[in-house]
Amino acid sequence: MATGEMENINCGCKGIRTCLRCEAGESKQYLLQKNELIHYDFTYDPVSKSAVREGESGTQQSFAFPGIFLWENFVSEYEENELIARMDQDVWRESQSGRRKQDFGPKVNFKKHRVRVGNFTGLPAISRQLVDRMSKAPQLASFKPVEQCNLDYDRFRGSAIDPHLDDSWLWGEHLVTINLLSDTVLTMSLDQGWGDMDDGEVRVAVHLPRRSLIVLYGEARHRWKHAIHRKDIQGRRVCSTFRELSEEFLQGGEQEKLGSELLDIALSFKGVPL
Repeated sequence: MATGEMENINCGCKGIRTCLRCEAGESKQYLLQKNELIHYDFTYDPVSKSAVREGESGTQQSFAFPGIFLWENFVSEYEENELIARMDQDVWRESQSGRRKQDFGPKVNFKKHRVRVGNFTGLPAISRQLVDRMSKAPQLASFKPVEQCNLDYDRFRGSAIDPHLDDSWLWGEHLVTINLLSDTVLTMSLDQGWGDMDDGEVRVAVHLPRRSLIVLYGEARHRWKHAIHRKDIQGRRVCSTFRELSEEFLQGGEQEKLGSELLDIALSFKGVPL
């Protein structure tokens, strides 16, 4: 089915999540009535590693924003085409908020803190070269991904992902994402404000160029929520997010044996999407 067509099938939205398909019906109209909070909007400057904005008086306001590593042109245009072609050979499954997904990872119940191998067969073969390249960055020298999630966004489906923090029971310190097919914006946010901006939400726009890689760690990983808003999807956007294990599943941790088994499977690079 061509990109841009509104497929005549049910979407993957549940609960409070919506996309353009389910918003067209009556059942979720009430979710569109949202109260607007006070927002303080900044832009991330990768050179100074700061969040910056122009103040009301014309003076620049900024604060340090650690925990982000951005690698532009991580893949070439040829590699991007090859990655997308390989992904599109596999099934894309309907997901929340107008997204489609492909999962390569263990079976997890985050609420009950349970994880098992399930049908996990590893990361896809084409990711071997990407993981090897990541390790050349000092921030990722010891990064060993155990899960890969491919997400497909499209403006015609109203694709987005709400502000959230990734799990930290199973997943470790670094979240690594490769951004493909179009530029977008990753919005970082603090509900409770920051410094003297404590009466509203503070948001930091991190611009992600096409074919770039971004790493979230430290406060950007554990304190600031991250989101992709609908307005920042201009066409088709595909991303691959790689996650590592937390210390509980590494050497010396309580679930070291299971973690070792999962890593051996992941890094065999023989995976098919679940």
